[in-house]
Amino acid sequence: SLLGCLRAVAQTISYEVSLALILLSLLFLVGGLDLCLFEEYQRYSWFVVAAAPLGLLWFASCLAESNRTPFDFAEGESELVSGFNTEYSGGGFALIFMAEYASILFLSSLFSILFLGSGLISVTFYLKTVFIGFAFVWVRG
Repeated sequence: SLLGCLRAVAQTISYEVSLALILLSLLFLVGGLDLCLFEEYQRYSWFVVAAAPLGLLWFASCLAESNRTPFDFAEGESELVSGFNTEYSGGGFALIFMAEYASILFLSSLFSILFLGSGLISVTFYLKTVFIGFAFVWVRG
């Protein structure tokens, strides 16, 4: 159990480091920490086109950060029934999955701001966020 805990912590830290490095490279490209700068700099061309490898790495790191299917090592291979979920009743089970999908929506909104150039008050921001969220769920299937 100690080795599994160490493996889960190392996995979480390693993906957060890659997310931070990708974010730093985008911040150097834009020149500031303001999210409105991302919208301004991507008015004519999205960063997902200009920096496609960074976009793919960000998406893969977000998949790993949210413990989606290719990177769900924290549960263990022997827990075929998702063992940590069987110990909770309906309320705890619902809270676990609401937190999981809330993190997916948060990471999708960050992707659409950073790479797809969306402002927070536009309809296209929500459409792009839903599309990226659909991609998260689609990769799992």
